[in-house]
Amino acid sequence: MIDTLIERSHRLGLFTGNVLVIDHGKELYRKAIGAADASGKSYLTDQYRFHIGSIAKEFNAVSIMMLQEQGKLSIDDPITKYLDGLPGWADKISIRNLLQYSSGLPDLQWKTITSDALAMDAIKQAVKPDFAPGTQYAYNNSNTLLQRQIVARVSGRSFASFVTQNILRPLKMSASLVDPDDAAPLMAKSYTNALVQAPLVSAISGWTAVTMDDFYKWEQSLEQFKLISPASTKILLTPFASGKQCGLGGGEMAGDQLGKHTHDGTAMQYQALLTADVKQGRTVILLTNNRQNSLYDINAAIQNILGGQTYVQPKKQLITAWQDKLDTASVAGLIKAYQELKAKYPNDYNFNEPALNVVGYTLLGKKRYDSAIAVFEYNTILFPHSGNAFDSLAEAYFNQGDKAKSLLNYERALELDPSNAGAKEKINSLRQQK
Repeated sequence: MIDTLIERSHRLGLFTGNVLVIDHGKELYRKAIGAADASGKSYLTDQYRFHIGSIAKEFNAVSIMMLQEQGKLSIDDPITKYLDGLPGWADKISIRNLLQYSSGLPDLQWKTITSDALAMDAIKQAVKPDFAPGTQYAYNNSNTLLQRQIVARVSGRSFASFVTQNILRPLKMSASLVDPDDAAPLMAKSYTNALVQAPLVSAISGWTAVTMDDFYKWEQSLEQFKLISPASTKILLTPFASGKQCGLGGGEMAGDQLGKHTHDGTAMQYQALLTADVKQGRTVILLTNNRQNSLYDINAAIQNILGGQTYVQPKKQLITAWQDKLDTASVAGLIKAYQELKAKYPNDYNFNEPALNVVGYTLLGKKRYDSAIAVFEYNTILFPHSGNAFDSLAEAYFNQGDKAKSLLNYERALELDPSNAGAKEKINSLRQQK
């Protein structure tokens, strides 16, 4: 049934890439399907490497904990103990803040940055942080950059060299590469639906590309504590606030064992998703070089199949239909595009609350606050009983700086979902600021 799901998803244009499914500790399914690049002349095999986007940040986090266990640093040290030339306000940022994305480091103009040196210069020139360290959460690559810079400074070698020598080789992840370029062999090239290939370039260095077999070795190393202890692993699974990203993405410990682990990543036109349930011996790995934002739906279908339940065939995502509109479309234009798409293709796309939420968060990431708020507000109209929809709207208002409307919507979110611990924390914080 999994093969039927993957084949059908590929025919519908929802998935090109590699799949690995482990259940009860045994390989149940593997598949490589679709083109390896925009030319369509070569096809993927299970030997191809993929960028895994933000999941590669796990290598930073584990590297830092390895160095702490060796007594070479403490995550409660200020980052200025290891990095020179930072502004005075950086004295209050700890390495733990970097791992939890609560540092207050400003998000940089990444489209204009082409090297680590330029990114470091931009941070050094920043007049003030976005917020006091340890008071808020903001997921951005300024934290990633400094984590990697600290690993390099403390270890006395480049971050890429540290990862290669201390992680990839000991784990026998022999097919993996740090910062591969376009000439790297067996590197899947990412491309759009218009068959435009994205170059293998990044604003900062330190991104590890993996095959699905190496990716599974990495997950096994976390579950078996081959590199860091259960105590260190727990730290990397402790977020700043409920529902937020941390060093290992998301997951939970079950005593001294890793219970569950989930992490997704996006870079260029790549996307990756890993989900692991250690008790069931189940790991699902999905890697794609043609981003369709469908990996969570495909994973959900696979999980249902493994559980002996019926599954829903994934549909196309709104975000894929709107890629060319997100930078320029007006608020009215976005809502009109949604209505027209739903009228024309009612059965082909997901028109549920999470699908529209993804659009809102994409706009929020682009700092198009008015457009993001409009999309989130429309979502609350379409799904008035969704606490998550109001929570997202509250977050957008907070990012825009409208604390009164943020508080109002967090209160509504909590009313609809009393288990929302994050909303409770935000409400208490906002009320104290009145």
